Order: sequence, then C-alpha cells, then structure tokens
Amino acid sequence: MAPKASSDKDDWIKQLDAELEKQTQDIKKDVAELQDQMGALNKTLISDFDQIKERFDKQKIFLTMEPQRSVYAQQDDTLENWDFKRDFRPEDIRNLQLIDRTQEQGRMGDSLKVWYYNDNGTVRLRMIFEYCEGEHYYKYAGWKRVFGQFVLYDAALSDIDINEIHDKMAIVVKSWFESHLRHNREVLINTLKDNFEKGETFTE
Repeated sequence: MAPKASSDKDDWIKQLDAELEKQTQDIKKDVAELQDQMGALNKTLISDFDQIKERFDKQKIFLTMEPQRSVYAQQDDTLENWDFKRDFRPEDIRNLQLIDRTQEQGRMGDSLKVWYYNDNGTVRLRMIFEYCEGEHYYKYAGWKRVFGQFVLYDAALSDIDINEIHDKMAIVVKSWFESHLRHNREVLINTLKDNFEKGETFTE
C-alpha cells in the first residue's frame, strides 16, 4: 500500500506540473514561430529558384531543382504561371537546390544549395555554391570527382536578411548564366573566388 502523500508533497507536485505546463506552452509557441518563419522564407526561396530555372531553361541551359515542381505547384498550372498547392507545407522543406546538368567543361553537378541546420539549439540557414574541381585517382578507390564549395550566406534564422540573400544569389546566378553564354566556366569560378569564402572540399 502506497504511503499517504503529505501536503508539502502535493504542493511540490502541483508546482512542478504548473512549471511543466508553462514550459510546454512556451516551447509550442517557439516551434510555431519557427515554423512560420521557415514557411515564409521557403516560399520565397522556392519561387526564386523556380524562376531562375525557367530563365535558364529559355536559353536551353538545363538545371534540375529540388524540391521538384510537382511537390509544391498546382498540377494544372502552366510553366510560367503557377501557384503553391493548398496542402503544400513549405515549413517542412529543409533543403533546396539547383543543379547544372550540362556535360561540357565539367559542369555536371555544379549547384546552388540552401539548407537548414542546428547549431547548439539555434536553427541556421546556409547557402553555398558547390562545383566539381576535377578528378583525382585514389589507390584503393579509383577515380573520384573532387567537389569544392563557396559559402554565399550563413545566418541564424532569426537574423536572416532576405535582401542580403538575394544580393548574394544574384552575383552567382548572373555569373553562372554568363559563363554558359560565353561557354567559359572560368567566369563563374573566378566570380566565386573573388566574392565568397572557400568552404569544404570532398570527393564522390
């Protein structure tokens, strides 16, 4: 038979329960605000990426986009006139990317990428341009493609400046587009080197 609870113990449990309830409501509010921020930002970025892809497509510069249009756009919309699906949840998107599919000059895999990550409890957004630097032969693994990154933008979600993101994105997209028109990938690589910090290097 369990011992009869004392009045002091009852008060402690009630106080603890009240604190846990407050904590629950505070966290729910924080999560809801975070979801709203990410949803609004993702709608803007998805629309940006979609329009960039369409502009490149017009010049027969073929990029693929993630998420694909079938994920976020109404099925009956035209290529240039679409709206978001009613049941689309932009706050659930954690990665966006535009990937170059051009075979010439080693462009295959060149990509503009955006993703969210957690840094000691703080949600941050990072935007990079990733590109193939060439191939390297490894004794036990054979030939591997070597990829480098340039960091275009990195900030806590609460500090994000969409105008700054657009400014940085414009520098890269204009150079990327020009490099295709001139059939000279070095135009893009030099712009990245002149304007942005070098990030990681890895192999695939």
